[in-house]
Amino acid sequence: MTVVLMWEARAVAGRGGELLAWARAQELAAPPMRREILRAPQDRVLVITWWDADYDAVLPELPEPDEELVSRAVHRWRFESVTGPDGDG
Repeated sequence: MTVVLMWEARAVAGRGGELLAWARAQELAAPPMRREILRAPQDRVLVITWWDADYDAVLPELPEPDEELVSRAVHRWRFESVTGPDGDG
């Protein structure tokens, strides 16, 4: 099964570049199958990681950045992939 973790944070105004650099520098305890880092308007950063694991497996996740860097708490989501040989798509 493929599990996808999504981590999204919004930087304090004008500090999106710093948040992006912070997210890029984070090492996970184990390497995911894939990792993608995206940015969006309003200084938002999104990190998506793909794992070969059960849905409820304990997986390494990015921590919360320092409070001075973000304008709100990090949002996190967990999904199960439904494309490919085990899914409907």
